[in-house]
Amino acid sequence: MPLDALCLGSLVQELNGEVSGSRVDRIYQPARDEIILGMRGRGANVRLLLSANPARPRPQLTRLPRENPETPPMFCMLLRKHLQGARLLEISQVPMERVVKFRFEATDELGDRVERTLILEAISRRANLILTDPEGRILDCIRRVDSPIGTKAEASARMLLPGMLYRLPPPVEKRDLASLSRADWLTAMEEASGEYRAADWLLDHFGGLSPLVCRDLACQAGGRTDVTFGELGVFGRERLTDRILDLLSGSERVPTLIFLDGKLKDFTFFRPVQYDEAKLEAVSSFSALLDRFYEERDSQERVKQKGQDLIRTVTSARDRVARRLGRQEQEMEKARDRDRLRQMGDIITANLYGMKRGMKSLRAMNFYDPEGGEIEIPLDPLLTPQQNAARFFKEYSKARHAEEVLQVQLEKGREDLAYLNSVLECIRLAEGERDLQEIRQELTDTGYVKARSKGKKEKRVSAKPMEFRSTTGLRISVGKNNTQNDALTCRQAFKSDIWFHTQKIHGSHVILWTEGRDPDLQSLNEAAILAAWFSQARESGRVPVDYTPVRYVKKPAGARPGMVVYTTYETAWVTPDGELAKRLRVRG
Repeated sequence: MPLDALCLGSLVQELNGEVSGSRVDRIYQPARDEIILGMRGRGANVRLLLSANPARPRPQLTRLPRENPETPPMFCMLLRKHLQGARLLEISQVPMERVVKFRFEATDELGDRVERTLILEAISRRANLILTDPEGRILDCIRRVDSPIGTKAEASARMLLPGMLYRLPPPVEKRDLASLSRADWLTAMEEASGEYRAADWLLDHFGGLSPLVCRDLACQAGGRTDVTFGELGVFGRERLTDRILDLLSGSERVPTLIFLDGKLKDFTFFRPVQYDEAKLEAVSSFSALLDRFYEERDSQERVKQKGQDLIRTVTSARDRVARRLGRQEQEMEKARDRDRLRQMGDIITANLYGMKRGMKSLRAMNFYDPEGGEIEIPLDPLLTPQQNAARFFKEYSKARHAEEVLQVQLEKGREDLAYLNSVLECIRLAEGERDLQEIRQELTDTGYVKARSKGKKEKRVSAKPMEFRSTTGLRISVGKNNTQNDALTCRQAFKSDIWFHTQKIHGSHVILWTEGRDPDLQSLNEAAILAAWFSQARESGRVPVDYTPVRYVKKPAGARPGMVVYTTYETAWVTPDGELAKRLRVRG
């Protein structure tokens, strides 16, 4: 569900209890629309994430690692100037709006105490983060707005630029939930049409509610999400009113994750009743809930943003290779038909006695046909019969040579295509800028990306593979790109360690470190599941994974990064399991 005003209110209440009175120790901007404030106080250091991502704006405490850029962006530098060492006085929410204000007490350049307010507008596509001075004047925004958005009235009121006075977003023209008494609610419902669905009525007339909350309120009152006021009757409207007032009172706020078909689908701030077969999981806090819900989505979004140029480069190169392979395969089909050229040359030679210069075709007995039929052979009238026969023999010789050349080119092209597909899979597995930089280096080394000018030598980076621990305690390493795969398999692993890879499917090299002893079956099975999960087959039901001691894995001379051959292997059929990967992951 989107973070509606009611859910946001619960989150703000929780944050106030956790970080109010803490001091800002560190400030980072890991993404273009995310700020992390390292807060020190109350006996522990915590990280406050303020996300102005239009797809998932929110404030929360986070434990998830985020990679920071080497050079901090300008907005991050501005926040460091004004908020470094500041004390967080209070967190407040604009009533029934998705706007949260963080009020700080800071020190200016002269050493005087001043107030600064950091405002998070968690309003989907208009999400923003704005720093203001005590008079409400904008110091800067994470996303400046200097052109018309929406209506002219909205644009004039909502230009967000340094030096301008901050104004709240234009209010939604809906009634305030908190302003109605029980009698007012009942009166409003009586005035509604009997055919009006209760969920639609709530969503259309009142601000601060998400569709999920409206559907669940209707379901609690009438047993169905699409129940109408005519079906609710007097007692149903009273039940609906009571459920709304209970929700507004905050007496039943429970951070809850919703799983459908075994996958995490949604979250809310109470236990919903509208799902018949959903699994509901209560979480200890709203921040922990948001970490769980957005962990994978945020990671993929950050990598997608930073790796967009790499994806375009590799995709373009892959498409070129695929088109070239298509043309070469067509030429190969023609080359395989070369015997027909030789046969026509033989037939012309056998019939030279009856041929004259200037003939456009020759109709003769086809002695290569078991049934003895005739064949018509096109001729060049400008050539003699002997020259026409020589032309067919020459084309036959060229086709035979072309097949030999095309065979080599096709093999190389298929290797290139497989390599580029593996690089695209590696970009998907990348967890940060260092991983992407390592892939850029690899593409530069293989010639798919041009090296930078010689005057500025780029520093080479070396990222680490993902680390896991099996249930029985054995270490498992998973490469995130071809460079790491080569390092793990060919240089770091011992000959007795076990190597895993999906059978004929692009994926990571996985090493189970045996520590000189025979590995247990559970560790072998878990390593195979990780190999299946970190591959292109992660959405499949059953995946074949080959495994063998590292001594049987070899890298051919001149092979592309990540390409190996192996012998004396066994195959395990396993089901990819992302939850197992999360559980076994070793962080830090």
